[in-house]
Amino acid sequence: MGILRTIIWVLLTAVLVIFAMANWIPVTVTIWPGQVLDTKLPVLILAAFLIGSVPTWIALRTTRWSLKRRLDASERQAADLRALANRPVEVAPAAAPANDIPPAPTDLFPTDKP
Repeated sequence: MGILRTIIWVLLTAVLVIFAMANWIPVTVTIWPGQVLDTKLPVLILAAFLIGSVPTWIALRTTRWSLKRRLDASERQAADLRALANRPVEVAPAAAPANDIPPAPTDLFPTDKP
């Protein structure tokens, strides 16, 4: 997979270099009225690409950072729950047997009628 990625990057770089050499002409760009910039076409294209991709890259990095923090917190919580589930169980001392017989219905409701 790594060799394929390297081949693609080399081909992309070669195409970009050939494009830049073929279009190395001066371009006049009017930024504001009275503000004119003379630059080469490939430099202008690179600047436009960076202006568009850097904010997207920053948004991607912040999203990844936020999701990584949430994942780390979830993993810590899961580890705490695993440790809680795997702790040894303490057996309570035997107490006197409880009265497990439910009360009779007559004990629950008074039958005295006035």
